[in-house]
Amino acid sequence: MGDGTSETKSSNKMWGGRFAQGPDAIMEEINASIGFDKKLFAQDIRGSIAHATMLAHQGIISAEDKDKIVHGLSTILSEIESGQFEFSRQLEDIHMNVEARLATLIGPAAGRLHTARSRNDQVALDFRLWVKEELQKTEKMLTALIAAFLDRAEEHAETVMPGFTHLQTAQPVTFGHHCMAYVEMFGRDRSRVRHAIEHMDESPIGAAALAGTGFPIDRHMTAKALGFREPTRNSIDTVSDRDFALEFLAIASICATHLSRLAEEIVIWSTPQFGFVRLSDAFSTGSSIMPQKKNPDAAELVRAKTGRINGSLIALLTVMKGLPLAYSKDMQEDKEQVFDSAESLELAIAAMTGMVRDMTIRADRMKAAAGSGYSTATDLADWLVREAGLPFRDAHHVTGRAVALAEQKGCELAELSLEELQAIHADITGKVFDVLTVEASVASRTSFGGTAPSEVKKQIAWWRGRN
Repeated sequence: MGDGTSETKSSNKMWGGRFAQGPDAIMEEINASIGFDKKLFAQDIRGSIAHATMLAHQGIISAEDKDKIVHGLSTILSEIESGQFEFSRQLEDIHMNVEARLATLIGPAAGRLHTARSRNDQVALDFRLWVKEELQKTEKMLTALIAAFLDRAEEHAETVMPGFTHLQTAQPVTFGHHCMAYVEMFGRDRSRVRHAIEHMDESPIGAAALAGTGFPIDRHMTAKALGFREPTRNSIDTVSDRDFALEFLAIASICATHLSRLAEEIVIWSTPQFGFVRLSDAFSTGSSIMPQKKNPDAAELVRAKTGRINGSLIALLTVMKGLPLAYSKDMQEDKEQVFDSAESLELAIAAMTGMVRDMTIRADRMKAAAGSGYSTATDLADWLVREAGLPFRDAHHVTGRAVALAEQKGCELAELSLEELQAIHADITGKVFDVLTVEASVASRTSFGGTAPSEVKKQIAWWRGRN
């Protein structure tokens, strides 16, 4: 064995290039979070101002020190927003970067700011504030997307298109009804967002490291100042809770799934084979080699974003699943997943809102497709039940024979003659042709929530009356 010097040199070779300075460099690299948590600067400063104000109100620090702290924090906020602030990796995180700069600006008074708090409740506050604000932004964006669908639904309440199951033509519906299906989906997403805001509307500050504090703080005062309903009720849970981040990611994953389903339909609808919609140039690209192509790139990228968002949810669930109470450093890995998912979700909602508003609906192609595949077969079966008194299973069998005949003749059901239909079942009359058109089919679906234009308009009116 060599001496300590040669051993150290040998070890440094093991760390290699990026970590040439040895274990200290590795620790700095794995420990520092300033590269991503600097995004929390506004929330960190806002929380510190509320905390300092409360400390002074309770007589824990002097009013003079509070004024210095608030002025210094306001100066730092301006420096960061204007790009003049220099972040340091050696100071690890946003909290220490701000506190160090505050000490430079106002001297010893800066040291009083951290009275009766810990970085544990401080980061819980900053992150919770950020997620709450992001949820509020998501709520507004979903409202705009819902409004775009309501406008298209109203415009096309009577536009007939094929309804699908298994991506096979099933029954005629209206494009307005199809749009309203997405209103329901994104409405549920918005409802989940609102519930998440309600769940997380509690202030963590004052929980300190994990046990609370012996200083006579007023947590209700800071909660009110920061816009929370009330303070959290258990200090251990407060610093170890990341449910609000998980709930955000779960909501984002469900919403992204809805966006992806819509994106998939837009990709299919915009193909020449379907031709149901034409995307605007703003949300399409051309091919580098095939001049005739118009690619639905925006829809495809929205579809792909879902994978990133789902991955973030699984990543944070995995981080949290084995942590004992209370705080563990593992929880530093929570923010990048949420930040990335928030950015991806914002972009996806904005792109989809633009596509929905801009795309051209080709009603002629939709109507032509609506009548294909014997889509009114169920209407024939229903007519046989209502008018001829057949049990539905018998009517289903009679209709199947009619479809088989139409397939054999290469025509639609409505193109069969009355004689041909009566040869299948004698009780069929000429009135049956009133239900075999796609327009008659959709008009007859007047059950609550059905595809009849009258029902679609009722649902549009109901949604427009909601907040």
